[in-house]
Amino acid sequence: MFPKLISFGGFFLPTYGLLVAAGFLAGMGLTLRLARRAGLPVETVGNLAVYCALSGLAGAKLLMFVMDFPYYSENPGRIFNFDTLLSAGVYYGGFLGALAFAWFYIRRHRLPWWETADVFAPGIALGHAIGRLGCFAAGCCWGSRCERPWAVVFTNPDAHELTGVPLGIPLHPAQLYEAAATFLVAGWLYLRIRRPHAGGEILAWYLASYSGARFLIEFFRHHDQPFPIAAIPLTWTQWIAAALCAAGLAFLWRHRQRSATASS
Repeated sequence: MFPKLISFGGFFLPTYGLLVAAGFLAGMGLTLRLARRAGLPVETVGNLAVYCALSGLAGAKLLMFVMDFPYYSENPGRIFNFDTLLSAGVYYGGFLGALAFAWFYIRRHRLPWWETADVFAPGIALGHAIGRLGCFAAGCCWGSRCERPWAVVFTNPDAHELTGVPLGIPLHPAQLYEAAATFLVAGWLYLRIRRPHAGGEILAWYLASYSGARFLIEFFRHHDQPFPIAAIPLTWTQWIAAALCAAGLAFLWRHRQRSATASS
């Protein structure tokens, strides 16, 4: 809709980048607040947030290259161009990349793993929700064709030039679907973490709730990549979302079983 917030000749301030930065700061602020409340070292947790953001960017780009390997193998020069630098990549690649780095960092600094992961979960959801508003402003991650009254039509030529979003066609506002769902997830996690809970339970709720929502929203998004399993019309993202949702639900079920056994 509004991919360029401010333009000066050939230079412009991207709305997407501003909202992603705002999302990071909001998510980090919430994480540090929860870390302080949980008695975790705030400075160490803050450093972890910055390192996770950097490793998340690398992981998001890496998974993007993997998912679009045929394109980048034929156009290797596109890997290092400005458009690729501005692209956010694939969210789950970033999440898994950040999670892998966090595991090593937490072990090195001897932080409690599950408690640390729990204080990050609401902040991740909040930051992601704000970032999706940036996607809508830029036009990236657009939805499939939609004939519903709430369909959106992109008309800004800059959005088409920067992201490739089709102009003049009614589309599902998939970015807003995900932003709304993720704001709800962030609110639920924030309420849940303020109540007594087992270590890892908040992270499990995040995996189950966000991944479940993302699995459904993917049906309303436009996709260029072929399905990884031709006979099953599910995208790479949906397979990852299904696996992470199942992992979250399995953790919650196991915790419930342990609680029932302990109380009997």
